[in-house]
Amino acid sequence: MNTETKKDILRGGQFLVKETACEDIFTPEDFNEEQRMMKEAVMEFNDREIVAHRDRFEAKDYALTEEVMRKAGALGFLSVAVPEEYGGMGMGFVSTVLTCDYISSGTGSFSTAFGAHTGIGTMPITLYGNEEQKKKYVPKLASGEWFGAYCLTEPGAGSDANSGKTKAVLSEDGKHYLISGQKMWISNAGFCNVMIVFARIEDDKNITGFIVENDPTNGISMGEEEHKLGIRASSTRQVFFNDTKVPVENMLSERGNGFKIAMNALNVGRIKLAAACLDSQRRVTTTAAQYANERKQFNTAIANFGAIKLKLAEMATAAYAGESATYRAAKNIEDRINIRIAEGNSHQEAELKGVEEYAIECSILKVAVSEDIQNCSDEGIQIFGGMGFSEDTPMEAAWRDARIARIYEGTNEINRMLAVGMLVKKAMKGHVDLLNPAQAVAAELTGIPSFDTPDYSELFSEEKEMIKKLKKVFLMVAGAAVQKFGPDLEKHQQMLMAAADILIEIYMAESTILRTEKNVKRSGEKSQEGQIAMSQLYLYHAVDIISVKAKESIISFAEGDEQRMMLMGLKRFTKYQNMPNIGAMRKLIAEKVSAEGKYPF
Repeated sequence: MNTETKKDILRGGQFLVKETACEDIFTPEDFNEEQRMMKEAVMEFNDREIVAHRDRFEAKDYALTEEVMRKAGALGFLSVAVPEEYGGMGMGFVSTVLTCDYISSGTGSFSTAFGAHTGIGTMPITLYGNEEQKKKYVPKLASGEWFGAYCLTEPGAGSDANSGKTKAVLSEDGKHYLISGQKMWISNAGFCNVMIVFARIEDDKNITGFIVENDPTNGISMGEEEHKLGIRASSTRQVFFNDTKVPVENMLSERGNGFKIAMNALNVGRIKLAAACLDSQRRVTTTAAQYANERKQFNTAIANFGAIKLKLAEMATAAYAGESATYRAAKNIEDRINIRIAEGNSHQEAELKGVEEYAIECSILKVAVSEDIQNCSDEGIQIFGGMGFSEDTPMEAAWRDARIARIYEGTNEINRMLAVGMLVKKAMKGHVDLLNPAQAVAAELTGIPSFDTPDYSELFSEEKEMIKKLKKVFLMVAGAAVQKFGPDLEKHQQMLMAAADILIEIYMAESTILRTEKNVKRSGEKSQEGQIAMSQLYLYHAVDIISVKAKESIISFAEGDEQRMMLMGLKRFTKYQNMPNIGAMRKLIAEKVSAEGKYPF
């Protein structure tokens, strides 16, 4: 086992009940030479082939999307995650996420095509296909000779993916399945060569996956291109199957295993979606900063106005937090994969289990970063003022493209409930010990609080203590809710949504602080002044959000003395000893962004 995997790697969800040392997390500053070279190559490709042709993408040039995808394939960008034996580069999970990050910011149209092909179009075959299927299809998909699509959603089956009506009927000679049904919102449909199609055999409880080649003479037809708010040059069509013949050997995995394939594919898709929003935030922040420096009102650049500084600081802070949490989780997944491979697991099994282990974190990231890019692009429009609303500037397209991120890979509402639901299930399986910490917090509520004044003289000492207290808030609220509602907890969706927001803010804030702490230790405080301010600012907001969401939950299900006790506990757990000066922090961050005319962190 290599030395990188010997560090203390928490299991998925354990961040809530265990403390993480900053040395044990991965940050973007830890990229190795190969990863830095990949980053530069992808950024150069993005600028040359995507950003430079943004107007054509906005004009719904679907042929350009396909053309640029082929160029990406020729440079190996479609094959980063594919094992070498199937024509891929066989790079680690962090490199996969890095590529998705830096190739996705030119336009949401290409980002969607890229993500649909490399993720849900190729990955199900790589991870669930048998050897014959992988040798037949994966090399063509890895090179860009063929493109993939993923046919899951139906008019009556969206979030409830397993309720699809598409049928697969075995032919009389037993050699084919005849697939009939309708799929919708299928990315890459207009130029795909192969599709992962989910259908139900007879009255099976669960759907089954199939590899279907796109042959219009075989009962496959398509609707017109959808006219969408954003991602305009992403080919999105309905696909109709009418007794489409699929060889029995093209069943993917086992009969009835389709729902599991779909869910695991979405887990990977969620962290990749978070990554795909990161460079978009950097670019929007950069573009807004440049405009704010150039735009003069009342004889001064608007970048000098406090209202604009507030926006630039918040935009940069959210981007920094998203980077911190996404790469932390990506390396956790990569390390878990490496551990399983070292223990003798196949690549397929190792990657499946590695990603599945951190499904909670993947849902957290999908929600947090997709909402951050929407807010970032919205503020970008605001900084541009009237010009931001015009198609002559890139802000309105960024805003429109960002909107879909909160919907696909499972809506943010679904992912919020999934995150908490998966955590509770892990606790019930004994994978995450929530019971004992929750009982300890309950006992603390009835005990006499300490009136000692802690020593918070070291950098981040109070912030790290605050993170511990915020974890107690989640354990207090979730523990009481589980005790009250038991197996009916899943019916209380407003409660789950609030608990998820608490969970999300804890993970994002902790990741941000740990990244900065690690970099301060190796580079010194002076070099990290902006990062320190962003970490403290993000935590300040997290405390506010958690306080509101926890209070909503407590007054919704607790009464009398229990309610009063929990509200007192909430006040204790969200109290700063030294309240941060957020005005000064925003000023410091914004002035660094303005001075460099870009997102500089």
